[in-house]
Amino acid sequence: MDLVAPATLLLKGRKILARQPNTDDRETFLVAVERSRELHHPWVAPPRDEDTFDAWVDRLGPTELSFLGIDRATGEIAAVINLSQIFRKALCSAYLGYYAFVPYNGRGLMTETLDLVVRYALGPYGLHRLEANIRPENQPSIRLVQRYGFELEGYPRNYLY
Repeated sequence: MDLVAPATLLLKGRKILARQPNTDDRETFLVAVERSRELHHPWVAPPRDEDTFDAWVDRLGPTELSFLGIDRATGEIAAVINLSQIFRKALCSAYLGYYAFVPYNGRGLMTETLDLVVRYALGPYGLHRLEANIRPENQPSIRLVQRYGFELEGYPRNYLY
């Protein structure tokens, strides 16, 4: 199995298409980030300028994989799912990170994007475990992964603030 998802990978859902980001997405992505600043603070810090965006796209590879959730109705970026620190061999795991963009938050599009990516990661991509590290006060994020079947395994002291 390839360690890197093919650049042309397209995951198809009812309302969402999930695909890997590329530099052609830069302008649209950065507009969505700016529009969603209040939603993201203090939970995530997505790329906010061209250099940071390009660095994010450039580092995607064997240990980091990202997907844009594209709303099929509008063609706009609705969500981002990141799989980072991908470990292979016996562990076959990754950390899961995600965020939505305004005005697509709260409409079920993140849930569908998460479903597509998790199925791919735990299926054809060959991972055995995904771990989402979420601050306890971020209840919307906790509810999202609970709906998907993630289980609370503990509260690491002094982690994520």
